Order: sequence, then structure tokens, then C-alpha cells
Amino acid sequence: MSTEELVVLLDEAGQAVGTTPKQGVHHRDTPLHLAFSCYLFDAEGRLLMTRRALTKSTWPGAWTNSVCGHPGPGEPMTDAVRRRVRDEVGVDAAGVRLMLPAFRYRAVMPNGVVENEMCPVYVATTTGTLAPDPTEVDDVAWVDWSRFRAEVLDGSREISPWCREQVALLPKDPLTAPGQDESALPPAARTA
Repeated sequence: MSTEELVVLLDEAGQAVGTTPKQGVHHRDTPLHLAFSCYLFDAEGRLLMTRRALTKSTWPGAWTNSVCGHPGPGEPMTDAVRRRVRDEVGVDAAGVRLMLPAFRYRAVMPNGVVENEMCPVYVATTTGTLAPDPTEVDDVAWVDWSRFRAEVLDGSREISPWCREQVALLPKDPLTAPGQDESALPPAARTA
């Protein structure tokens, strides 16, 4: 028996103001809600890029960072990151670290559907063998981070709008950069 996945709705200060079913949260007037992005690296320091499944409601078929998702109500962010990495690409995430605690974006698709999220950004590593869920991921590629970053920044690589904004803010070497403290997360995302 599956339970309906809920998304945490936010006010402008990042406080939780309720929940709504994930299934219907993205539309032309998408409310501000809590999400996250994760950049997953392998033992060689390569980034996992994923191509979103063609059935996704937002940016179907777009190449993006490794994993995106929404924490459930009361779910610690790092737990949500580990859960979605396992669900979407079939591996365990190790060393999950917060990099951009206050990232927020709003993007509109050509059909008018809106993404509107406070979306902390994490990095993690894995040594597992990928097993992507085809309902989430259409394709995967391991890429050199430095080259990927340069191509995103110079506009020569097609990528999701949130990934483009995040890469511009991430450190040159996110694997060695210090993580950020959870106290800088939106209030609804803090576990302490």
C-alpha cells in the first residue's frame, strides 16, 4: 500500500505553512515549497548528470544535476537526500553535505508550468552501481566536474534552469569545500 507523497508549503520566510500532495503541486500558480538538489560524485570525482524522465511534469527530458526531490513533512533534509538518491538512481549516498542552504529559484516552462522552490543544495558521493528508476530518470552520464562547470557557466551546455543557477554558486571544487551549517537552512528544513 503506497501513501500519498506530501510537499511542505512555505511562506516567504521559509516557515512551513502546510502541505499539499506532490502530484498536483506544479502548475501555472505553483506555491512556494521546500525541495532540494543533490550533486552526486563517484570515486574519481566525476559528477552524475541525469536526464529527467519524459513523463515528468516539470522539465521532462532535461539534463540536470544528479537528483532532485522534496522532503516529507518533518523529514530531515539529509535523510530525504539519501532516500531520493536511492529511489531515483539506485545507489547509497555517502558524505551528504549541505553546500547552498538558502538557494531559491522560480522558473517557468514554455507551457506556463512553474517551479517555485526553496531548494537547499547538497553534495554526496557514491561507489555503487547505478540502477536508475525509469519513471524518474531517462538517461545518466558521469562527467568531469571542471569541464561540466565551465560548459554550464559559458552557456554551451543545455541544462535545467535550477542547475544552471546552482552551478554558478557552487564552489569550484565542491568535494573539498567545507559544508555549510544547517542553521542557515530555511526554518522548515532545520532539524534542530
